[in-house]
Amino acid sequence: MLPSFFDSVLKLIVRTSTDLPPDVRAAMKTSLHAEPAGTRASQALTIIAQNIDLAVDNEGAICQDTGMPTFEVQTPVGANQIWMRQQIREAIAEATRRGKLRPNSVDSITGENSGDNLGPGTPIIHFHQWERDAIEVKLILKGGGCENTNAQYALPMELPHLGRADRSLDGVRKCILHAVWNAQGKGCAPGAVGVCVGGDRTSGYTHAKEQLFRTLDDVNADPRLAVIEASVMATVNDLDIGTMGFGGKVTLIGCKLGALNRLPASFFVSVAYDCWAFRRLGVELNATSGAIDKWLYRDPAHPIIPMLDQSGFQRTGKEVALRAPISDADVRALKVGDVVMISGRMFTGRDAVHSHLMKHEPPVDLNGSVLYHCGPVVVKDPAVPSGWRVTAAGPTTSIREEPYQGEIIKRYGVRVVIGKGGMGAKTLAALKERGAVYLNAIGGAAQFYARSIKKVDGVSLLEFGTPEAMWHLDVEDFPAIVTMDAHGNSLHKDVEQASGAHLETIGV
Repeated sequence: MLPSFFDSVLKLIVRTSTDLPPDVRAAMKTSLHAEPAGTRASQALTIIAQNIDLAVDNEGAICQDTGMPTFEVQTPVGANQIWMRQQIREAIAEATRRGKLRPNSVDSITGENSGDNLGPGTPIIHFHQWERDAIEVKLILKGGGCENTNAQYALPMELPHLGRADRSLDGVRKCILHAVWNAQGKGCAPGAVGVCVGGDRTSGYTHAKEQLFRTLDDVNADPRLAVIEASVMATVNDLDIGTMGFGGKVTLIGCKLGALNRLPASFFVSVAYDCWAFRRLGVELNATSGAIDKWLYRDPAHPIIPMLDQSGFQRTGKEVALRAPISDADVRALKVGDVVMISGRMFTGRDAVHSHLMKHEPPVDLNGSVLYHCGPVVVKDPAVPSGWRVTAAGPTTSIREEPYQGEIIKRYGVRVVIGKGGMGAKTLAALKERGAVYLNAIGGAAQFYARSIKKVDGVSLLEFGTPEAMWHLDVEDFPAIVTMDAHGNSLHKDVEQASGAHLETIGV
């Protein structure tokens, strides 16, 4: 029974996690050339491009958040979908064991991580029948940061900076612009959006996500929706949100719309936001053997063209070197826009760690420390002293820690917080009061940052699961940009206000 099916699905999972499809690569290369050299956006895009090349060269996860695997499977009439589902689940578990996927399946009641990406609802597998004698499997890996920036609107409604959005295609256009503006850098811009007009709340989100299986360069078959897609793409980059929310000329690389019938009482607009690490691939399988007959979105006969012609991230000589533990004077000398290179000990801490630190003393001394919002991909390696090796380690979205971060800085003397997307007023006040800074690393650049991690020195709170544990990392020249300083300045606040003003002008 389909002897090659498991191996084919495993190849699809690994390739999707480690190699962006050609249409996304092309869009990101265009974005890189669109930004003036020397700008924050250009520097960030250079790191992204280098990361894309590193991921392919080393078959490593492009982004450490390998997301919620979502499969769309077309099968011939009479195919055993029960058996296929089990094979897909086993392939997911094997890819996780190999470190190609991060363990992301968490029990919603207990908070326990399954460790193999399996559990109720994960992975997501949608089966459909068709009359062709072939099997088609498409996969999208959409991470939590961009998943959290999804949006659903019930029209008519008032939108900040845009006024009333009516039950019309112009109202739909306003919803899309608002969703992109609201995502800022939290969704790892430049991103892409899939949109559903209509449906109910459940089907709307599903159909919006399905639009992300379209290529970025296609043209909508419905001319009415094609007009909206073109209109959004013609204006949205004038928001000047830019890469990572640093400001810049490219904020969105794709906009894809679909429509479903709706109830007379409801008019939903559902927006599925995806980041620049737009991991989507597919295969067509032989219906007898399960072997790969054809790749979708990519042609293996065509060689992969590197994103960069040069070596990638280059120092300018203006970078500020910091070594942990870090002093008050070193931190207060920094200002928004400075690029820093951190060396020494760094601790990771995400949602579970922050919640724990509000109720318990830290398992390590955090005075003068660097706290990294990161859930790395970590594999066991008996060849190293700690027994662990980091294979992917980009930042997670920081705003989730806003309820805790200010208090943790005050209690334990944390000097540097690293993440992506920025934080809010409570954290900004604590940075100023206690002498600390927030650094923005480049979201999704998991392979790039893994190269700065020289070793794992230890781990605390491993009972939370590998993504949520507190990893003790020894880093060397870890680059990031100061976006919130100890003087009350926030680049994120400035860009949000300026882009909001631009939204008012382009949304009319």
